Amino acid sequence: MTAVGGFSSSLAGAPVEPFLRGTLRRPLTSSSPSFASSSPISPIQGVRYSPSRKGALPICMAMADQESDKLVAAAELEASSSSSSRTSSMSALEQLKTSAGDRYTKERSSIMVIGLSVHTAPVEMREKLAVPEAQWPRAIAELCDLHHIEEAAVLSTCNRMEIYVVALSWHRGIREVIGWMSKASGIPASELQKHLFMLRDNDATRHLFEVSAGLDSLVLGEGQILAQVKQVVRVGQEAGGLGKNIDRLFKDAITAGKRVRCETNISSGAVSVSSAAVELALMKLPRAHALSARMLLIGAGKMGKLVIKHLAAKGCTRVVVVNRSEERVAAIREDIKDIEIIYQPLTEMLSCAAEADVIFTSTASDTPLFLKEHAEVLPPVSEQVGGRRLFVDISVPRNVGACVSSVETARVYNVDDLKEVVEANKEDRLRKAMEAQVIITEEMKRFGAWRDSLETVPTIKKLRSYADRIRVSELEKCLQKMGDEALTKKVRKAVDELSTGIVNKLLHGPLQHLRCDGSDSRSLDETLDNMHALNRMFSLDTEKSILEQKIKAKVDKAQR
Repeated sequence: MTAVGGFSSSLAGAPVEPFLRGTLRRPLTSSSPSFASSSPISPIQGVRYSPSRKGALPICMAMADQESDKLVAAAELEASSSSSSRTSSMSALEQLKTSAGDRYTKERSSIMVIGLSVHTAPVEMREKLAVPEAQWPRAIAELCDLHHIEEAAVLSTCNRMEIYVVALSWHRGIREVIGWMSKASGIPASELQKHLFMLRDNDATRHLFEVSAGLDSLVLGEGQILAQVKQVVRVGQEAGGLGKNIDRLFKDAITAGKRVRCETNISSGAVSVSSAAVELALMKLPRAHALSARMLLIGAGKMGKLVIKHLAAKGCTRVVVVNRSEERVAAIREDIKDIEIIYQPLTEMLSCAAEADVIFTSTASDTPLFLKEHAEVLPPVSEQVGGRRLFVDISVPRNVGACVSSVETARVYNVDDLKEVVEANKEDRLRKAMEAQVIITEEMKRFGAWRDSLETVPTIKKLRSYADRIRVSELEKCLQKMGDEALTKKVRKAVDELSTGIVNKLLHGPLQHLRCDGSDSRSLDETLDNMHALNRMFSLDTEKSILEQKIKAKVDKAQR
């Protein structure tokens, strides 16, 4: 992956086009978005949805309430000013709470994914948006600095670049994330929106679970994506951008991916991008001379090692490997004994290419290794292998420039061309995907129950705090009446434990009716009704309390 230039520390005020006209083309499954409406007009003012249908995605047709945006900006402006105090920051917060900002108390924070993949965008677009792993923490930090983004994670591979966020307001979150993507990549938002997809809440959850299980991969069931999802969790935790929602989402996605591979036969006979590349190369060579063709691999990373492994499995007996260091090639030679592996330094790349019929490229270089002028000076290959040198490029960004395709004696294939291999056995792939969907649905229910349970946590905390304040107050009155002479340590402890026990027993019933973790038959609606009733009876006002905590966290972060 190449670094994306132009990461910005602030996107406030960046012009962003309305979202979105692309559709998500997932070949194996699709589900109707839970937020789609039979009517094109949404209950949220200024937002229009596309009609509900398979694969339909929302279209955000207008910017939302400007007054609330001004208040959020005011809060951050006050927080960042050197002369502003915490009092002035909280003043902006109070304005937000008592004005149009109350909409936040009626809108649950949304989990969203915004991105593009091999199904929606060509490699030319994906390589411009690719974020190298070393820059994930920086990207996460910038995303979390946006007004309406609470949590963020970045999943960037050769086949996809997806941003997962928890947003205070989903339509404003969309606008801000697209603005960030546009500014980071240098691609106008109007161009980006032709290739982007957006999914929200249940649909975003299902998408990530399918990605982790290998159902959304170009090659069904491939295992590398699960390792990449695990890496997102590790990097995100180190960067501090994974809050409780996205952390749990990705961990449950990993569980779903493991279960799908263990409980179905989706991985049996499954190919990786590397093996598909080998298959494609052998398909393009004359059958009689395919295994005797001179093979060259540039790059000895994970993908490169898999190329060698699959060349050996197909019966190839020799491969030249060009790499920066010999140690990695030597380690591969120790692991794979069925093929002769010859190391050459990177300085010998062009001379090695001159003696190769098939060139596989798999490096992290952010500039092409082969351009038209390089390919033109290479000697022609034998007619026995087709008379044209094959470049099979499985890197993103590409290692072989598109201009090489114009050379008469060369043929260039990249990751998008692997679809030709993947389309084989489509019926069997669909059957395996249907088996996996049962497991994914089960894991989605577990995640949904956990997230629903979070709705009642503020009420539980507030109710306990309210009851404890009464207990402490009445306990102090009781102890004063008893007098110091009668208050031994043993008596004080007994009275304190008595009051605590009474409160716990009184709270046990109400708190049981706030449970929503999937362990009983109580529905979410019933639990939420109980929660709202308790909020009214005890004047807990948890909704504004949650809002205050969220906005205050943003203000405090801006002050730091």
